[in-house]
Amino acid sequence: MTKSKARYLLGAAVFAGAIGLGPAAAQYTDGVIKIGVMNDMSGTYSDLSGQGSVIAARMAVEDFGAAAKGMKVEIVGADHQNKPDIGSNIVRTWIDVDKVDVIVDVPTSSVALAVNQIVKDKNKVFLVSGAATSDLTGKACTPNTIHWTYDTWSLANGTGNAIVKTGGDSWFFLTADYAFGHALERDTAAVVEKNGGKVVGRVRHPFPGQDFSSFLLQAQTSKAKIIGLANAGADTINSIKQASEFGIVQGGQNLAALLAFITDVHALSLKTAQGLIMTEAWYWDLNDNNREFAKKFAPQFKGVHPTMVHAGVYSAVMHYLKAVEALKSDADGAAVVAKMKEMPTDDKLFGKGEVRQDGRKIHPMYLFEVKKPEESKGPWDYYKVRATIPADQAFRPMAEGDCPLVKK
Repeated sequence: MTKSKARYLLGAAVFAGAIGLGPAAAQYTDGVIKIGVMNDMSGTYSDLSGQGSVIAARMAVEDFGAAAKGMKVEIVGADHQNKPDIGSNIVRTWIDVDKVDVIVDVPTSSVALAVNQIVKDKNKVFLVSGAATSDLTGKACTPNTIHWTYDTWSLANGTGNAIVKTGGDSWFFLTADYAFGHALERDTAAVVEKNGGKVVGRVRHPFPGQDFSSFLLQAQTSKAKIIGLANAGADTINSIKQASEFGIVQGGQNLAALLAFITDVHALSLKTAQGLIMTEAWYWDLNDNNREFAKKFAPQFKGVHPTMVHAGVYSAVMHYLKAVEALKSDADGAAVVAKMKEMPTDDKLFGKGEVRQDGRKIHPMYLFEVKKPEESKGPWDYYKVRATIPADQAFRPMAEGDCPLVKK
């Protein structure tokens, strides 16, 4: 047995769980609606996604009331180790052998793009929360995929736009060398240049990375006002920590965390992260519903508060179950996705919204600034809102995405 196969079996054994029993279950393929949550369970993205996404999916099934509605739902989870070949093998086995109906989460854009094609070929459903590349609703869009939480265009539009408009008009990119980093750099550079700024340089680092010193020295030498970090998770944390050791901010340059999560801020501490500007789709302390969700979630995930990825998994699974219930079938993945697009989205974490023809879930985005230590009132109280980006402005206009599903 290969190491990756062993990891998959372990993941499925640890995270499998059936929720709900009743006579209506026979309406669904194999008598069960099976949800596969796949992500990084042990590495760079394990805190912002990981086992927390399995917990969020389980909470959605419970809150939906599957048992009371006679729907049998089973959740399995696995670690793709941020490798497209491992992720692809897991998904093929899930669909062909284990009869999984819907794949959820999948951070790491290179893995998500591979899964995207497999799910289309096998006519299942793919609900993306963790992956960022905007190509999933652009040239790579399919009738079987919905991109739920955020994407590289929305991050660039939020953070990049705000920084350029406040004087940060020269940029150097420190970019993770894979699909996500490339897409985030591309989309942010376009926003910078559209608003009159310029890109003076870029360097790409291995993914995942450990030592960023040579890349940061190049950024420092460029004299760019803004060093854009087109990476995520532990790569972003280590970039910021090492930039602090080099005295980059003290030297007059600023860091832009183009994708950062509350778990990153927690790992950095407010002392190190204070003043960082970032764009996110969701924050646990924005309203009472979010706070209630975090209160239930955190004790199940080592006290870690939910990220926007976890919230997106919850919201996407909830809407999927509503569509399956309405169709009384989970057999035809494209039909389920079509129903999800037809039905307005409405849940306690993201509120009212919609899924567009290109598969893009639409909702507001938020520009946050990390608080100073003295501004925080308690554990995980890390953000203050600088701006709310309305839903109709938060994501790339559908006509500009080149999605073949969009009728001209």
